[in-house]
Amino acid sequence: MEISRLDLILINANIITLDPFCPNAAWVAIKNDKIAATGSGKDWKNLRDKDTGLIDCSGKTVIPGFIDAHLHLVSYAKSFVTSDLSPGKNVHSISGIQSIIHNCSRNRPSGQWIFGRGYNEFYLAEKRHPNRWDLDKATAEHPVRLTHRSGHAHVLNSRALKLIGITRETGDPEGGIIERDLKTGEPTGLLYEMGDFLYDRIPPLAPAELEKGLQMANQELISLGLTSIQDASSRNDTEQWELFKSWKESRILYPRVNLMMGIYAFKKNSRQNHLNELNQNQLRLGAVKIILDDTTGRLHPSQSELNKMVFEVHHAGQQIAIHALEEKAVKAACQAIQFALEKSPAEDHRHRIEHCAVCPPDLARKIASLGITVVTQPAFIYFHGERYRATVPDEQWEHLYPIRTLLDQGINVAASSDCPIVPPDPLIGIHAAMHRLSATGDIVGGREKIQFTAALQMYTLNAARATFEETIKGTITPGKLADLVVLNADPTRLKADEFGNLQVDKTIIGGKVVWEKKH
Repeated sequence: MEISRLDLILINANIITLDPFCPNAAWVAIKNDKIAATGSGKDWKNLRDKDTGLIDCSGKTVIPGFIDAHLHLVSYAKSFVTSDLSPGKNVHSISGIQSIIHNCSRNRPSGQWIFGRGYNEFYLAEKRHPNRWDLDKATAEHPVRLTHRSGHAHVLNSRALKLIGITRETGDPEGGIIERDLKTGEPTGLLYEMGDFLYDRIPPLAPAELEKGLQMANQELISLGLTSIQDASSRNDTEQWELFKSWKESRILYPRVNLMMGIYAFKKNSRQNHLNELNQNQLRLGAVKIILDDTTGRLHPSQSELNKMVFEVHHAGQQIAIHALEEKAVKAACQAIQFALEKSPAEDHRHRIEHCAVCPPDLARKIASLGITVVTQPAFIYFHGERYRATVPDEQWEHLYPIRTLLDQGINVAASSDCPIVPPDPLIGIHAAMHRLSATGDIVGGREKIQFTAALQMYTLNAARATFEETIKGTITPGKLADLVVLNADPTRLKADEFGNLQVDKTIIGGKVVWEKKH
């Protein structure tokens, strides 16, 4: 790259490049939307002309832009325009939920849907999920749907159940569970793993409302230093692609996007060749997402069905991302990928297991032997640590989110938030990976602590590798995209109790400052 007529230079910085050939620098120069050069002396002065912008970092730390390797952007956008029922909003009882829903109902015409999200039964005084009758007390005139903090359970009131046609005679859909009263057989309103079922039957948010939420989500993402995101929603299809494309074209979504497609969208059009890419560095087609769970007590899909799905995607030359939480599901995911590789060998497939929450060493070795990438959620340790301590069996405890074990096996481990399950703040995730501390101060699997550089790489270079983008993202290296984050302090010098003071000062995408902290 010719170094002339530079657009921007950041100087007087403590730059952590993550580039092994030049791990530290004091300045970085940007031309167009790429990094032109880095250095440690004053030679940047020879590259600057009258039109070159200059940012004096005054000793602050510059790192590569953060990449969230697994989130759900549409759900996150919706969270800004629906009722927040999470413990973080001081919702600690079913009566508190009822109060919020009742207040919402007073401002809406009869029959209009009311949505709430983020409730967590572990932190409710009653220590249980709300049910249809609880919600009926809040409003009988409006259909209500609550979404559990995990996104894998929902609660409907009686009017909503009637509208979507769930009665005592309704059978459980494949892979899902309709909870029923043990005495009467009546649905309680609590539904497990029925998101797709509800998606097809409940009206979506109005486009204007969704766009309002998206704009708020965008601002939050860039304020946290996220310059790229990987959307892992299993319902993504060509319609969602066009929605994301419209957001990028109208410039209301700043982070670069890698969009997964759901397995059913893949089956409808196995290669999506008709999709019109806006700009590969702005919107890319990612892996094919498969949800694997055992909520009903057996794997869904079954091992044979999963093998068939994975091979079909693999044989088409596409990357696979399998949602697998527990050890049983992770083993099944490995078996399916091994089946595909034995039938059609491929060295650099980078098939992914999303979450991998429980993984003993022997299973980690299996993952490594198959060349599988793991996308995990360090921030769960912080936000859910108290619940894990109370609910995770002793035999699983030491294998819970075993990041160090996975890294020691040579596995490419990328990090994510799974937002809106938890907030998409990479700094919380890095802190959790380093110190394994929950929000209540408990240590969760202390033997799995890792160093700062390894934690940072999970949110940068490793996340870029997870989508075959390490040649353009993940390190501050000449020729790569100029996606940078300026931090207010040097994280390598902070103690565990000081990490909470670490904040993003500026976010730069493609050489342009898209967010900066007001001082």
